[in-house]
Amino acid sequence: MRHGTIPGASGRVRPLTLLGDPVLHTACEEVTDFGPELARLVEDMFATMYAARGVGLAANQIGVGRRVFVYDCPDDEDVRHLGHVVNPRLVEVDGVTVRGPEGCLSLPGLEAGTPRFDHAVVEGVDVRGEPVRVHGTGWFARCLQHECDHLDGGVYTDRVTGWRRRRVLRAAAKASWNS
Repeated sequence: MRHGTIPGASGRVRPLTLLGDPVLHTACEEVTDFGPELARLVEDMFATMYAARGVGLAANQIGVGRRVFVYDCPDDEDVRHLGHVVNPRLVEVDGVTVRGPEGCLSLPGLEAGTPRFDHAVVEGVDVRGEPVRVHGTGWFARCLQHECDHLDGGVYTDRVTGWRRRRVLRAAAKASWNS
């Protein structure tokens, strides 16, 4: 039997913001109120991430310009990592840089080979303001870097160069959701 609640079970699925929406391209503001509104936001973010079949979601991807992200992401050894970080800071990235396929819920159906470090550490707090430190390797390290980029106003296509960048931006311009 499972103990505790399932993240997102009481959340509301919110519409995703898509590439081009100004909130995706603006640095998010620090969270200062750790009350029920923040807890509701985190629940809604989990519900939205699961509904969209994602592994991570930043608050600005649902139109909220606050420094919060949620994740339910495996690493390269298939170990599941589940949680959230409020006011995250990417404090360490190192190891090998790996160019791997990366997609985004704000660019549905698209992906591009994106370079990321294979180790990342994020520090922040939880919904109660308690400190958290999250270590990620492999795929999970990519997820942590991706979500931190979102909160700084970036999307993965900002890290893609050359023909890969041209290809994914051309596909985004032609996508049915970009009208």
